[in-house]
Amino acid sequence: MALILETIPCLSDNYSFLLHDEASGATAVVDVPDAAPILARLESHNWQLDEIWITHHHNDHIGGVNELRKQTGAKVTGAHADIHRLPNLDRSLDDGDSFEFAGELVKVMDVPGHTVGHIAFYLPDNGYLFTGDSLMALGCGRLFEGTPEQMWTSLNKLAELPDNVIVGSGHEYTQANARFALTIDPDNADLRARFEAIDEARKQGKPTVPSNLGEEKRTNPFLRAGTAAVKQAIGKPDVSDIEAFATVRSLKDSF
Repeated sequence: MALILETIPCLSDNYSFLLHDEASGATAVVDVPDAAPILARLESHNWQLDEIWITHHHNDHIGGVNELRKQTGAKVTGAHADIHRLPNLDRSLDDGDSFEFAGELVKVMDVPGHTVGHIAFYLPDNGYLFTGDSLMALGCGRLFEGTPEQMWTSLNKLAELPDNVIVGSGHEYTQANARFALTIDPDNADLRARFEAIDEARKQGKPTVPSNLGEEKRTNPFLRAGTAAVKQAIGKPDVSDIEAFATVRSLKDSF
């Protein structure tokens, strides 16, 4: 049975994600920028939170973990590599590890770049992927700790997953990301159509996250940095894919 997925806006532009299994009542949350919106959503459904999954250590993803754990007793899962700068973990995991939630497999993927201890959670049976600030809707996270090579490797690892995967990323940055993407990939018809859909969704106050991985592959300039079209657009047709990605990331940083 498919797990229910709910997107919860937090802080000014963050997202948290609730997963709920109706049969067992099991509920998990991915990232906790702030406990209050999550507690309110749980109360509205009369759901009991069992697990908290953390993608990385930045405060806008873990700031509410301790309060949420205090209120619910939920167990906390995060990266073993970041155990020294995360809230106390009940379960620490490395790349390639997996666990079960409500009878469903959850795979842990190491995706450094934004931070060096960043992980993603992939549920293959339901097609859900929670990427935090690694792969984002029409973007990727800034390289605060990692290298272009690390992030490029991480993005390509995620891009190997099936096109129908639903990507839960950490922020409502999609409209600004789309404006930038059009400067890099202006002849991309799929991107232009997505840009219009994003603008309409935001006019209606609707979130643009989660997104679809297949659409990200077709429109996200960071995933497409290795294509001839993007290399030509940035004026570097002969550079390596990593060099092209680094250029696109640098251009976005100053956009």
